[in-house]
Amino acid sequence: MRTKKIYSKDATYQKFEVLKTNRNKRHRYGQFLVEGVRNINEAIGNGWQIHSFLYAKEKPLSRWARDTIGSIQTEINYELTPALMDELSGKDDTSELMAVVCMRKDDISQIRLSKAPLLMVFDRPSNHGNLGTIIRSCDAFGVDGLIITGHAVDLYAPEVVVASMGSFFKLPAIRIPRNEQLFALIADLKCKYPGFQVMGTTAHGQISLAEVDFSQGTMIMIGNETDGLRRTFRYESDALITIPMARDAAASSLNVGCAASVVLYEVVRQRRG
Repeated sequence: MRTKKIYSKDATYQKFEVLKTNRNKRHRYGQFLVEGVRNINEAIGNGWQIHSFLYAKEKPLSRWARDTIGSIQTEINYELTPALMDELSGKDDTSELMAVVCMRKDDISQIRLSKAPLLMVFDRPSNHGNLGTIIRSCDAFGVDGLIITGHAVDLYAPEVVVASMGSFFKLPAIRIPRNEQLFALIADLKCKYPGFQVMGTTAHGQISLAEVDFSQGTMIMIGNETDGLRRTFRYESDALITIPMARDAAASSLNVGCAASVVLYEVVRQRRG
């Protein structure tokens, strides 16, 4: 296992910076930067390919960090100065270990479908924190996989990974940019799973969430934070569901992350009941 020492902001260090800050170059390299014990452990535990570890050799490493570096096969590891690690880290208390992780292909085969599949579609997410929150909720409520459609924030942005609290590496999440690909997937699922249904969501009173039978295979479509679910997806839905709210509430809708969690809770409540 090779180790390279980095003492200045050379070309190698600049690559680490763009993996953290530049979406286009991140995808050009096919890699992204991860820090934090939970995220690194989840990446390793769920079989993600680790390209490199970054750490400051001048600082004493914990037993966890030493064991992680020693047990995981990488292409090359990097020893940075403490100052460079401080500057690269996104935390007030700099992480002792960071990892360069390889992206996965957007392939529907990544999603292992259960007997009654439960999928969520997030249409054109525009906020990193919301996407990370929905990934976390999908993981918590046992969703088979998350599909991201349209022009969206980068799935591999550090803010998304951090907001997911480790769930990023557990939940299969794929990007489907073209509507036709999603509609073909829906048609295929309806052929394979009799009764499979597509439920669009809306803030404007349609069918109440509790009135829907979620015991059968279901795809739930959540819309963009500002514009909601696009019209094409509404037409593709078998029904539009809404979360009942107090009639005198000043709020006209819930935050998209909160709404997704409420819907998924109802699905799990019904299935367990």
